Amino acid sequence: MAKKQTGANIGFEEKLWLAADKLRGSMDASEYKHIILGLIFLKYISDKFCEQRDWLIQETGDPDSEYHTRNERDQLVVLEDRDEYAAKNVFWVPSTARWEVIQKEAKRPTIGQTIDNAMDLIEKENKSLKGILPKNYAKPEVDKRRLGELIDLISTIDMMGHHEEQDLLGRIYEYFLGKFAAAEGKGGGEFYTPACVVRTLVEMLEPYKGRIYDPCCGSGGMFVQSEKFTEAHGGQKTDLSVYGQESNPTTWRLARMNMALRGIECNLGDQWADTFHNDKHPDLKADFILANPPFNISDWGGEKLKDDKRWTHGVPPAGNANFAWVQHMVHHLSPSGTAGFVLANGSMSSNTGGEGDIRKALVDADLVDCMVALPGQLFYSTPIPVCLWFLRRKKRQGCKGEVLFIDARKMGAPADRTHMELTKDEISVLAQTYHSWTGRDESTAYSDVTGFCAVVPTENIRKNDYVLTPGRYVGSEAQEEEYVIFENKMNGLCAELSQLMEKSKECDQRVCRALKRCGFDV
Repeated sequence: MAKKQTGANIGFEEKLWLAADKLRGSMDASEYKHIILGLIFLKYISDKFCEQRDWLIQETGDPDSEYHTRNERDQLVVLEDRDEYAAKNVFWVPSTARWEVIQKEAKRPTIGQTIDNAMDLIEKENKSLKGILPKNYAKPEVDKRRLGELIDLISTIDMMGHHEEQDLLGRIYEYFLGKFAAAEGKGGGEFYTPACVVRTLVEMLEPYKGRIYDPCCGSGGMFVQSEKFTEAHGGQKTDLSVYGQESNPTTWRLARMNMALRGIECNLGDQWADTFHNDKHPDLKADFILANPPFNISDWGGEKLKDDKRWTHGVPPAGNANFAWVQHMVHHLSPSGTAGFVLANGSMSSNTGGEGDIRKALVDADLVDCMVALPGQLFYSTPIPVCLWFLRRKKRQGCKGEVLFIDARKMGAPADRTHMELTKDEISVLAQTYHSWTGRDESTAYSDVTGFCAVVPTENIRKNDYVLTPGRYVGSEAQEEEYVIFENKMNGLCAELSQLMEKSKECDQRVCRALKRCGFDV
């Protein structure tokens, strides 16, 4: 029976994960993912460079080609013309930084320094990569024998043997980011938004053209999916102007590499920075905002920003950043902009620290367009159920003074033992429901579906104390709703327990390794 694919379907996942195993025993997942992703990046851009160089050699030898020349010096000029590579979105890779050199040096104790030097050379030759490539292969913590074996294994992967190799590497990145997020467990996978959640946001917002912004962009998954959506619907990647920001230095570099691999022009700021205290795009008004802010952050420095101009709907509590994120995004929306983002379920009903008042102000301002309750266990970083918020500056005439509520808690299929994912058909149903209500899809008339979706006037939301939980409005039976909530809660607790047990095993192994290094066997 064919093995079920739950993430990127690239055909050699097991070989890639086997590569990760080469280092898994000697360092934490949070460290070895950068080692492996850096090597994959290096192999890919080297292979692309050599492919273009081989093509130029072939063309200069072809009498029917405009590149044809019998003069060796002229041929060398063509081969060394960097414009011939840049025109095909191929990075310039110096001779000593190419993969064939790395592979030859793989078994030498100096291989770490060789790789660091290669990364440094590539950065110097390619302005867009300056300061983002990992250069930590020479450090003592990286086992050079295992590193050599890893290089041998990656060398066997044919990255150019596919018709859509650029997208192929993007899918490799997506696959690895997901696997590493799962391996790191709760907390460690915070930079990774599950692909099905990103696709849901993108399919509902439909960012065809304009300025797109993610104030906490992580590895850039929202941008990648938006670019895919645009091209799949006949647009060009240049139709979107991409803006982002990320506070974690390592993740910021990861996002830059991810964008470079895809050939996506972007502005992620001149360096990593805290979005609240050092907004890198203070004057930006975006047409689309997609985000998955970290949930319930308590130490975001809110007490220093009480008079910030972004808090037009109320000062967010210093102990929780959820509504600081919401208002930061509202502040950056263009007059006709729309935003879709993920928040913890508590954001739909909490009254702590004035959150209820901010939610009330957002509803009364007619900014809230749609609320979607998602099933639990979708995220690697948390087992709790989450929701999607959709805000719109300018609603169409028939939608003013109303909010669409969708209860998708019964959706989702098992992705593995502890995680769920939304299927392609389920994402289509969510998007179509939203579009039929907003009028974007005129082929299907919208109608409420008991237990799934309902359009609710602001007046009714006011009578419910501005609670935005879809289950309160879609008319599901109380008994069934309580059962689903109980089942979700138990599933979440079981998933959390499973992750803690896995973490316990890892801790035991680390203690054993530490004792062994001191000469004690356990």
